[in-house]
Amino acid sequence: MNGTLNKVMLIGHLGDDIKMHYFEGGNCIGRFPLATNEVYINKQTNEKITSTEWHNLVVRNKAAEICEKYLTKGDKIYVEGRIKSRQWQAEDGTTKYTTEIQVTEFTFLNVKKDTESNKHLPTSEPKGNFDSNIDSNDLPY
Repeated sequence: MNGTLNKVMLIGHLGDDIKMHYFEGGNCIGRFPLATNEVYINKQTNEKITSTEWHNLVVRNKAAEICEKYLTKGDKIYVEGRIKSRQWQAEDGTTKYTTEIQVTEFTFLNVKKDTESNKHLPTSEPKGNFDSNIDSNDLPY
């Protein structure tokens, strides 16, 4: 063991629907923003303050397909994963940087009501443990 750990656990709400990207060979990734909130009291004003942090999440292959099928903007989800930073060249030649959460496990936390519009949902909330064997450096994004 190398003595380091890169593990993230988040509970938050989707800031948008899943955006899917498909690649040759049948692989795919899904991306979505996740909002987490911290609420505290300002001791000087006694005002309740909510601070929102946004996280860029990436799910792969089967996990991406499951998330796309069952999640929509505003849904609550628990995720585990690792932090991954990457850079790329934009069309204008500038170097762009981003930090993402590569999701390895998730649990949907919304309770869906049994209506005509969502009878296709499973009776138990989807939960997954998905670890891709694809190196993110091999993906064309």
